[in-house]
Amino acid sequence: MIDEKEFIKELLNPETQNIAFQKLLSDYQKPLYSHIRNIVLNHDDADDVLQNTFVKVFQNLKNFKGESKLFSWMYRIATNEALTFLSQKAKLSGISSEDLQNKTIDNLKADLYFDGDEIQIKLQKAIVTLPEKQQLVFKMKYFEELKYEEIADILGTSVGALKASYHHAVKKIELYVTSN
Repeated sequence: MIDEKEFIKELLNPETQNIAFQKLLSDYQKPLYSHIRNIVLNHDDADDVLQNTFVKVFQNLKNFKGESKLFSWMYRIATNEALTFLSQKAKLSGISSEDLQNKTIDNLKADLYFDGDEIQIKLQKAIVTLPEKQQLVFKMKYFEELKYEEIADILGTSVGALKASYHHAVKKIELYVTSN
């Protein structure tokens, strides 16, 4: 197995770049898609954001300093792209981000790529009521099963703050689910 620094060198070397980028795509496409889909909820939107994410990764790889893992850096880009996408989509629609997310949840039943049931939809509606950071922390921990250390790297925050955010998110979700 090639180490990360060598892999990054291959990504930056014009002679090995294409093969290395194909490996990057095959290794990270599914986990990044899942992460983005958890944020934007819609399959087509997730595909668009994923494509934008890989374009940004490719364009900015030369600026990657190696201060975090490549995985964390790419997830940070994907997170920012997804949040920016939602913000722009809400702005274009003339509604709040929360209203946009609620509208998207209402459309999930018609989404061919969504295989959840009423409980999943209720959970998604509960998540939308959370502040943005709690939404991200909850989704990354609950759905993607990332470790607190990985989430801390991605979001640039402390493990303690993440644990508190997750705890508060779980309590709010429990309250929402039991009262609605």
